[in-house]
Amino acid sequence: MVSRYFSDRHGFGGMDVPISVREDAPSSLRYGVAEIAKRVGLSPSAIRSTVCGVLFETPDPNNWSEYPNIWGEVLRLLDNCEWYKVYDIAEAIWRDLEYRYDQQEMFETELNRLFREKGIGWELKSPTGIVFRGEANFTALTEKAVQVFEASGRQTAAGEIGEALKDISRRPVPDRTGAIQHAMAAVECAGRDLTGETNFTLGRLIPRLDMPRPLDAALEKLWGYASENGRHVKEGAQFSAAEAELVVSIACAVSVFLVQRHDELR
Repeated sequence: MVSRYFSDRHGFGGMDVPISVREDAPSSLRYGVAEIAKRVGLSPSAIRSTVCGVLFETPDPNNWSEYPNIWGEVLRLLDNCEWYKVYDIAEAIWRDLEYRYDQQEMFETELNRLFREKGIGWELKSPTGIVFRGEANFTALTEKAVQVFEASGRQTAAGEIGEALKDISRRPVPDRTGAIQHAMAAVECAGRDLTGETNFTLGRLIPRLDMPRPLDAALEKLWGYASENGRHVKEGAQFSAAEAELVVSIACAVSVFLVQRHDELR
């Protein structure tokens, strides 16, 4: 699809704004969701129908004109709802466009552009919906890990990375502990497959993986950290977004290294 914007067509796009928003919906996003829906061809009444459906609100029967009445009602509903409901609404509008491919693609493209330009740490990704967006390295590593696992027939390990992304993307409260557990499980799955030791835990697998030093020690420490803080959750303890992103990224990088090295040596 050819971009509608001069800056994109002529390569004047700047760097993505550093991520500063995760568990919030700034006013630019609340307005942007409605504006993008309008740009792809939805009427205010169609947008209102989806918004009210997500929020379980009754449309105001006194608002009958598309502009300014119904449009104003849509903006008020988006402005006053809980932050995570804004993302639910965006997903619902996107899914409503399922059989209108060009409109759905445009909605997805424009919403992701808004996320990047406003430093919002989420991404609309087909077919899943809105998922956690880390910095560029995080996205590259998680996508690479899934690709490598699937290409080598390691579907269980690929599934663990998928589950890690689901957990870290949960709204309104992300399951960062679950994300770390699943990411380390992906390393464990790969290690079991590569060594043939199907019943070993990652701690017992590490010496058999023939990791170059000091990477073997680093992996052992990462496993210890995840085991202590992830598997044995302490009351009131919670990983930060940065910690979860770091552990998932390293787990993906290690997994890719192990699988690719194994495949190259065969």
